[in-house]
Amino acid sequence: QVQLVESGGGLVQAGGSLRLSCSASGSLFGVDNMAWYRQAPGNQRVMVAIVTSDGSTNYADSVKGRFTISRGNAKNTVYLQLTSLKPEDTGVYYCNVRGRWNREYNYWGQGTQVTVSS
Repeated sequence: QVQLVESGGGLVQAGGSLRLSCSASGSLFGVDNMAWYRQAPGNQRVMVAIVTSDGSTNYADSVKGRFTISRGNAKNTVYLQLTSLKPEDTGVYYCNVRGRWNREYNYWGQGTQVTVSS
């Protein structure tokens, strides 16, 4: 069973930046996409950024131009660069990896807290 571990969250003032990292405990084969989701208090978990196996990226409208998703050279790591942070970016950020290798898989990390103060 592959485990995803996120890091890089914290408390930052509005306008600041953070870089989130997500690393898989083992090798990942047959990855379709890697994504970051955000869950604010009292809200559902929503996707903020995704990168597909061919390198295509897509972002939620609320973060376009401010967040950047990228994959590491080892392909078992995904990053999320957060810039020009706003208080509404506050939430728990989760890493997600989906793919198929003999069977379909859908892995989640434990989440990392990002808090943006005004």
